Amino acid sequence: MKVFAISILLAFVISGTAYGQKVNITRDLAQFQVRHGDRMITVTRNQDTGATLDSDFALTSRPCPPFCAQPMQTAPGVETIGEVELTRFMQTRLADGSGVLVDARTEDWHKRGTIPGSINIPFNQLHPGQGADEITLEDALARLGVKEGGDGWDFSQAKQVAIWCNGPWCGQSPTAIRGMLSIGYPADKILYYRGGMQLWQIFGLPVVIPDGALKSD
Repeated sequence: MKVFAISILLAFVISGTAYGQKVNITRDLAQFQVRHGDRMITVTRNQDTGATLDSDFALTSRPCPPFCAQPMQTAPGVETIGEVELTRFMQTRLADGSGVLVDARTEDWHKRGTIPGSINIPFNQLHPGQGADEITLEDALARLGVKEGGDGWDFSQAKQVAIWCNGPWCGQSPTAIRGMLSIGYPADKILYYRGGMQLWQIFGLPVVIPDGALKSD
């Protein structure tokens, strides 16, 4: 009987009940921390069960084009992930430095709020066909562990990249992915978070401004 009681208590702790939370990320995950610049940010869902999206991400009918539904698979060999896989990536690859979380939106969007742990590399800096010159591309790829070799780019130390933009209707991260693939970035080292900022906010997960302060609307 005592062993059973201890097991139940451990299950409560693991599930997040020990935090007194009503809204966990998953059944077994209440919250975790991620580094954003010099700050540690607690990633947990909004506990207000009446919370709603802000106006930027509540729109249902953006003009298409350009705001058209993106395919679930943006390119062969590139894995599309959801919120569970993204939070797992943040706790593992991002935490140990072997992965990079990339906000591929333009700088003005990034400044309005980003997913904790993200760095901003606008999509056009990762795509030669979108105006990225060699210097811009070299600087962007260096942040992903890629160097310029004698015969082209050296991807031997390329990091696992999870890349996102504003949502399933946003073409910025798919454009960045196509640009990365066009220069040889390994497809199996790219993860596409299709839900982007819209679904991140739908799940009530935290948004930070670039200096790491939590955004409050």
